[in-house]
Amino acid sequence: MKLAVVGGGSTYTPELIDGFARLRDTLPIEELVLVDPAADRLELVSGLARRIFAKQDHAGKITTTTDIDAGVADADAVLLQLRVGGQAARNQDETWPLECGCVGQETTGAGGLAKALRTVPVVLDIAERVRRTNPDAWIIDFTNPVGIVTRALLQAGHKAVGLCNVAIGFQRKFARLLEVEPGQVHLDHVGLNHLSWELGVRLGGPDGENVLPKLLAEHGDAIADDLRMDRRIVDRLGVVPSYYLRYFYAHDEVVRELGTKPSRAAEVAAMEKELLAMYGDPALDEKPELLAKRGGAFYSEAAVDLAASLLGDGGSPVQVVNTYNNGTLPFLPDDAVIEVQARVGRDGATPLAVPALDPLYAGLIANVTAYEDLALEAALRGGRDRVFKALLAHPLIGQFEYAEGLTDRLIAHNREHLAWA
Repeated sequence: MKLAVVGGGSTYTPELIDGFARLRDTLPIEELVLVDPAADRLELVSGLARRIFAKQDHAGKITTTTDIDAGVADADAVLLQLRVGGQAARNQDETWPLECGCVGQETTGAGGLAKALRTVPVVLDIAERVRRTNPDAWIIDFTNPVGIVTRALLQAGHKAVGLCNVAIGFQRKFARLLEVEPGQVHLDHVGLNHLSWELGVRLGGPDGENVLPKLLAEHGDAIADDLRMDRRIVDRLGVVPSYYLRYFYAHDEVVRELGTKPSRAAEVAAMEKELLAMYGDPALDEKPELLAKRGGAFYSEAAVDLAASLLGDGGSPVQVVNTYNNGTLPFLPDDAVIEVQARVGRDGATPLAVPALDPLYAGLIANVTAYEDLALEAALRGGRDRVFKALLAHPLIGQFEYAEGLTDRLIAHNREHLAWA
């Protein structure tokens, strides 16, 4: 089995490598190709990757290339984890929206739209290269904004599934609180990428006992603290929202908070510099503890599980993924991309049935889906007016003056990445 990782020079990659090494029985990789235009980062990351494989007695071969076509040729699956513009572009996404009194964040709001506009054309170009060199390969997208990027891939006819680590993170945390193995915890996870709720936590499988009320009663403070939300929000909802819902439920508080400290991108950039220095140490043969602060917890385990199911019989039969709605949420079009539990196999992902949703959740999902429609149109076709409409439609913006000011700032800060600007 051959896997290619586009964006293989990312400081995230050792997390992925560690999972590939530990879970080699689930996903028996014979060759892993790390693809990245940054040859210097590739050298550092691949050196550590080979040492991790060697320490854990993994027989797979790790190779590197800056050539996408060569890297994805003959691959059974291609994992996308790229960041167009790097941390510098992310820093801009997290700062200029604050000038208009809006949340500055890399996957939602105006910053999330900027990232989508930069990313979608690049990902589609890579996907076309995959299709030309190996049309049978699965594309696993971990590149944000995952929902919009996955929809772009699916609409272009690619074999693609989107992946996020939010659900597996909740699964692992709830398992610890319940003192059970993670495989015993099944989530009633419903929504869109970075706009989701855990409506139930079931033991043993999709039809198991719902222990969410018990979790909230016994561990509500810890859960709310982890979400960085007021306990009252969790109690009133009676469900566990994704921590990204904080940008919606406490928007003004978050804007004030973000205006008083360095951006997350600045913190990550400093962390990446330190990590790359560590990766260059020939004595290092395991992922460093600092990597846990970089983000992406349990990403490797989710990626292994998904790839194993798409390529064979090694993964879990039910996983949380991003895929076409196809009637699962009846208030959305079939070609909307949702994030829910799905049966995953060689033919792709099929969402499980979802009970009728409270309008409190369905309304916000429908609103953000409408924004994502407009965002994808802007990413594919460009134009100031399309950018403006997407911003005006976003529930974190929604005012004419805000959308006007943000449109000008978005284009000014991203002109080098926008072919039409």
